[in-house]
Amino acid sequence: MSTVIRKLKGIGLGFMACLAIGIVSQVIGNFLPKVGASLFAILLGIVLGNTVLNKENLALGVKFSESRLLEYSIALTGLTLNLTDVASVGMNGVLFIVCQMLFTIVLAYQFGKWFGFNRRFSLLMSAGNAVCGSSAIGTVSPIIDADEKDKGISITIVNLTGTILMVALPFLTNILYHHEVMPTSAMIGGTLQSVGQVIASGKMVGEEVTQYGTIFKIIRIILIVVVAISFSRLNSSDQGSLFQTSGAKKQSKISIPWFITAFFGLCLVVTFVNLPTVISTTAKTVSGQFEIIALAGIGMRVKFADLIKEGPKAMALGGVIGLSQLIVAVVLIALLINR
Repeated sequence: MSTVIRKLKGIGLGFMACLAIGIVSQVIGNFLPKVGASLFAILLGIVLGNTVLNKENLALGVKFSESRLLEYSIALTGLTLNLTDVASVGMNGVLFIVCQMLFTIVLAYQFGKWFGFNRRFSLLMSAGNAVCGSSAIGTVSPIIDADEKDKGISITIVNLTGTILMVALPFLTNILYHHEVMPTSAMIGGTLQSVGQVIASGKMVGEEVTQYGTIFKIIRIILIVVVAISFSRLNSSDQGSLFQTSGAKKQSKISIPWFITAFFGLCLVVTFVNLPTVISTTAKTVSGQFEIIALAGIGMRVKFADLIKEGPKAMALGGVIGLSQLIVAVVLIALLINR
């Protein structure tokens, strides 16, 4: 019993540290909504996790916060997504998202290899930029056996890139499309990494763009299931071909994490069952809180030595991926949305 109590105490201490960082981040985020609480949670986590909170007795709770809470957040997101919303952007809108995600995954992976990163980190950057930022990275990390350092740095870079794009896109879409609803919504919803970034960027343009931009984003989130299954069939080690499928270890990767199954199952429930609005509203709130706390934990597990070593190069990679996403989006919007 004493062992269980010590373990719970260990989880509690680390969890409370992450919770405190999450609360402070949201307070700061309220004053700077264009940046948002997510980035502050990561940055505060990195700073405090390397200084005053760099304590061994917090490690268990920090790991619980950054892994389990992110899983719960992803699962609960399913209660906020209705598959019928996809119809409002039409087949061309769906095709735009599929092509945008595919090009992003391929380009991000290739750029990662050109920059000299290992295969797992390149795949994390592919998933994070193509789908939904930290949630996607949290989803594919166990599937490709990514280590905590690569997970933490990739989430930090993806969130930083998304924050920069979040502020820049309203100005870019004004120049390119004069804020015409569908192409502007496609650009914002098809490139930004998190739902919060899409909403914040969309509100800088207008309510209709926010609505349709979120729907474009929802399509990307739904497709996380396809990305997870696809990544489970890749050879994530740096030995052999990426598409090598032999070996017992490869067979063990094909199982999809429980939270992805729960996510898609809850999506189907919301689509076909008329649930009270309070359920989806509550799920969205709880999911958002879990994600902020998890991001604080992820930040606490990123060490300054790793950022100094990999950070500048990783930031450059994030910038190149972000630029390539914009270029691909402009081309695809011209072909599929603004025909």
